[in-house]
This record gives sequence, structure tokens and C-alpha cells, in this order.
Amino acid sequence: MPRRNDRIALALGLAALWHGAALAQAAPSARPPPDDPNAIRVLLAAQLETTLSSQMNGTLGELRAGLGQRVDRHGVLVRLNCGEAQARAKVTAAELAMARQNLDAKRELRKLDAVGDIEVATAATEVEKADGANALAQTQGSYCQVLAPFRGRVAKVYVKPYQTVAAGAPLFDLVSDGALKVRLNAPSSLLPRLQPGMPLEVLIHETGKRYAAKVSGVSSRVDAVAQSVELEARLNAEHAELSAGMSGTARLPDRP
Repeated sequence: MPRRNDRIALALGLAALWHGAALAQAAPSARPPPDDPNAIRVLLAAQLETTLSSQMNGTLGELRAGLGQRVDRHGVLVRLNCGEAQARAKVTAAELAMARQNLDAKRELRKLDAVGDIEVATAATEVEKADGANALAQTQGSYCQVLAPFRGRVAKVYVKPYQTVAAGAPLFDLVSDGALKVRLNAPSSLLPRLQPGMPLEVLIHETGKRYAAKVSGVSSRVDAVAQSVELEARLNAEHAELSAGMSGTARLPDRP
């Protein structure tokens, strides 16, 4: 009986080994084919992109721009309700006017030798002081509206209408219009042949299409750990179907 049990155990073990070998042979066929060793991964980015923040404490009014909306340069994105800042600007403007009138009066009195040079100089200093306070108030008043620094589209909205925000709170992400730029890291071994103007062929995964581009910049520093160098390229034309954040691969031209 012990020998019979040994034979049964041996048979079961061989069957398990055969089954495992069969699975091992079938597994690679389900895996995607290996990447092209000459392909370099890329990321599309806008020429300009920024996060616009509130420059003052206040309550937002109605938002003038929404997600994905195109905005013009200097277009108003949102206004804040800031009656206090506007009132302060009026006060400083009135103080500046009063200081100028006082200076004019002192100068007339100086012509009559009714006041000395010190009084005139003091009045002039008061004008400069009032002018600085008024300029500061006017600048703070300009924070009541948030303007687009360049023409583009709203990529993200962080706030809601009539929300109270603090200074520094993010409001919108804005990306510029126009042809996108391509970011990529090439092996540092290719550095001797990398130069601005070199053509690239970019394959974007999201569209499945290939696009022509040219290298626009090569970093002056090599990443010693990754043994790579950062590049930037620009697509040769605008493509409506492309958006910042899409990714793909690029191929450098074959060595002549």
C-alpha cells in the first residue's frame, strides 16, 4: 500500500507540474507587445499655463467664466464684492487733493514771506505721503476683479459664485491657446546629436495619430540618476483634437 500511495502522489505531482507549465506558456500571449526601444515618452503641454488666485479677502460675485470656456486677454473672469476697498480709495483720493491744496497755499504764502521754507517742504512731503497712500488704495481696489493674463481656456474652476475666499486662494487654472508644446526626456547618450530644429514624429495615444514637431529647446543639465536630458518641442501646426495633458511617444530621426 505505501508504494501504491507513492505512485498516486507522484502522478498527482506530475499533473500539477504539467498544468503549471501550460499556464506559463499561455501567459505571455496575453501581454502587450514590448514598447519600441527607440520611442521616447512625451507629454503635451500648453505654451502658457497658470493658476489664478485671489489677491484679497472678499466675497465673489457671479463667475464670468466656466470650465472649458475660452477667454480673451484681460477678460474679466470674476469680480469680488469689495465696497470697503472702493471706499478707502475715495478717502485717500480726497486726502491727496487736500494735501495738494495745502501745498499750493504754502507756496503762495512763501512768496509773501508769510511762511518759511520748512513749512513748504513739509507740505510737499505730505503730498508725497498722500499720493503713495492713494496709489496703494487704487492698487488694492484693482484686486476686486480677476483678469485673464493671456488668451486661453479655463482648465479648472476651484470656487463657486458668491463664495467667500481668502487672499491666495486658487480660483482658476488657465491654459493658453495655440500650438501645444511637447515635453520629453531623451537618453543622455543622444545629447551630441540633439539640437533645436531637429524634426520629431509624435504619436499621441488618445487620438492614435502621428504629428510632426521640431525640437525647440534642449536642457543644459543632464539628470545623472536617470541618465536623461529634458527636451521641449513644438508641433508644426495647431490641431483642434489635441489637448494639454495628452501623452504618447516620439521618435527621433535615424542617424544619418
